[in-house]
Amino acid sequence: MKPLARPANPRFSSGPCAKRPGWTLTALEDACLGRSHRSKAGKAKLKEVIERSRAILGIPADYRIGIVPASDTGAVELSLWNFLGERGVDLMAWESFGEGWITDAVTQLKLRDARLIRAPYGELPDLAQVDTDRDVVFTWNGTTSGVRVPDVDWIKGERKGLTICDATSAAFAMDLPWEKLDVVTWSWQKVLGG
Repeated sequence: MKPLARPANPRFSSGPCAKRPGWTLTALEDACLGRSHRSKAGKAKLKEVIERSRAILGIPADYRIGIVPASDTGAVELSLWNFLGERGVDLMAWESFGEGWITDAVTQLKLRDARLIRAPYGELPDLAQVDTDRDVVFTWNGTTSGVRVPDVDWIKGERKGLTICDATSAAFAMDLPWEKLDVVTWSWQKVLGG
């Protein structure tokens, strides 16, 4: 459905966004602008971001949170390269990022037991095709198309496979059902802005 209203500020993008109203350089007074994440200040900032993310997003205590380079792309690729291959995988795509994860798994990782579940750009595939006893890779909310899964009823509670979810355009914008998501990635700049 086409939205009935337009945002008051049209300068939104999928990357760094316009600053909040009233933003000035004084907002950076206590910013940790050094390059070392190993410094005392760098470690403290990372710890704070991890703790606040857990609290804001409602991430369960037994989930580990890591901050990795290369934005969401780096996080998804790290996950694919580290977690896939033990069992077959269902790879879903209905927009450009899902297609990218298919390319990574099939062309780069050369996974032999990969089922590709696609739909035309902007449409969801038949979620009933997904077998969650296999690993599953999907994008929760398409950054480029805006199409998202309506729920996680299609993911079994008791499953053998891992669910790897690219939630870069969903995290901080909507509640995520953590009990059905095993690996979740996102980019800070997508929802939180610049």
